[in-house]
Amino acid sequence: MRIKTKLNLGLGLLFSLIIFLGAVGLIYIHFLKVDTRNILHDNYNSLLYAKSMLRALDKPGDSHLIQFEEQLRNQEANATEVGEEQLNQTLRKYFTKYKEDGQQSKDLLQIREWLIEVMDMNMKAIELKSELANNTAIQATIWIAIAGTACFVIGLGLLINLPSNIADPIQKLTESIRQIASSNYKERVFLDKNDEFGDLALSFNTMAQKLEEYNNSHLAKLMRQKKRIEALINNMSDVVIGIDENMQVIFVNEQACKVLGLSESEMVGKSSKDIALHNDLMRMLLQEMDMDQTGKEPLKVIHEEKESYFDRQFLHISITPTGEIAKELVGHVIILKNITAFKELDAAKTRFIATVSHEFKTPISSMKMSLQLLKNERIGTLNQEQTTLIDSIQDDAKRLLKITSELLNLTQVESGKIAMNMQPSELASIVQYALEANHTQAEQKNIQLHIDLPSLITPVRIDAEKTTWVLTNLIANAINYSHDASVVEVNVVQNKDQTIIKVKDEGIGIPPEYLGRVFDRYFRVPGTHKEGTGLGLSISKEIMEAQRGSINVYSEYGVGSEFVLTFNHQ
Repeated sequence: MRIKTKLNLGLGLLFSLIIFLGAVGLIYIHFLKVDTRNILHDNYNSLLYAKSMLRALDKPGDSHLIQFEEQLRNQEANATEVGEEQLNQTLRKYFTKYKEDGQQSKDLLQIREWLIEVMDMNMKAIELKSELANNTAIQATIWIAIAGTACFVIGLGLLINLPSNIADPIQKLTESIRQIASSNYKERVFLDKNDEFGDLALSFNTMAQKLEEYNNSHLAKLMRQKKRIEALINNMSDVVIGIDENMQVIFVNEQACKVLGLSESEMVGKSSKDIALHNDLMRMLLQEMDMDQTGKEPLKVIHEEKESYFDRQFLHISITPTGEIAKELVGHVIILKNITAFKELDAAKTRFIATVSHEFKTPISSMKMSLQLLKNERIGTLNQEQTTLIDSIQDDAKRLLKITSELLNLTQVESGKIAMNMQPSELASIVQYALEANHTQAEQKNIQLHIDLPSLITPVRIDAEKTTWVLTNLIANAINYSHDASVVEVNVVQNKDQTIIKVKDEGIGIPPEYLGRVFDRYFRVPGTHKEGTGLGLSISKEIMEAQRGSINVYSEYGVGSEFVLTFNHQ
């Protein structure tokens, strides 16, 4: 029997029994509902009417006759049992006599007796109908139990037999497929079944036989060699694209698919000229294929959301056919060698030179200014002010010597990062030094330097020299871009997790469209005429990030700017 037939029979029978079970339940629930409604409507109401009439007889005055009359009419309209109508007529007769004879006690006694007869009749009817409803419930239970048992038996049979009938052949087929995938083409599946699995096993054995024949042929060996070469090309880190003499793509590796943004199926077997119509990189490579690549700049490609650089190499493949002398062009190979790492090292070297050069600028400028002041005749002989200036020159000279020694560290050239000397440092002395270094410049523009330091500052683990340079640079910028006779504020805030230094000025501010670029190298806000190379803020950012800190800027154009240095304690 076919699997589909087995499933149809088993599930169909189970479905039919479920429908039968539901129908039996609905029918008997309806019967129970009718029986219960009959008890409530026919007999229970009669009992209520009779009870109400008895209570009316016990009330004094004439109002009880009106109540009795009303309940009697309700009872006459609800005569549902055999003989109940005659009882109602007798009650009506005695009630009429009771009213006409002046409400005699003997008539009242007769009325009570007949009311009790009505109640007894309805009580017996309730008992009879309750027994009938109970029988209906018993029958419903029996039929539902029979249908439920049948459903359980059939469902249990399906649960036991059906999974094994389906899963066992699938397991055998799965194991045989694994053997075939492991190149064991002698594997066969034997299923003694006349169903779909038997047909599948027969087809599988036919396929395995053909694979065995194919594996033993020379073509299989050639295909194995081809797969080996394709695997080697795919594992190359360089972009490799093969094109035949008709400019059709014959192979590409995975790296080429990533860089060109196309899948292998979109390129292999397609004309490279057609691909170039909608792929800029392929079009550029085809245009440069016959050009001299000597001195060419590396090819820049946006790859994986970053800039990558490649050296191009074009190989023109020619062979000499058997029995001939002249070579014949059979294809081209395009190779793009990824030199991004070398470009990054070169960029690191450039950044390092820019960083050191910019760090030279501040102390040299300070020394030049101090020397100019020393030569001024108004100073005359050395006094306390001159002594302070000379001390400042000496400190700057020490900084120059240290920076010079850093130039000798080859590891900085390789990484592009300045070596950090992280030590617990007193921020108060760093801030004070930065302010004193810019004191003369502030006096020249009549700018007041305000400092707000907490009474107690916990030492922070930072590179004191580099942090001093960053803070000095920020204060110098604030003074440089502030209006005359304004205020530059330096605030220090310290909490459990962070220490924050804020440098706020009342200068021209930064336009909103340039806020995101102020930390870029060589960037200067257009329209500013202040001296500078555009490296100060970018170097400050690198120094802060090297200390696991951060630098941010908040500015309102025309009002001023605020630079925030954040040092994390953890």
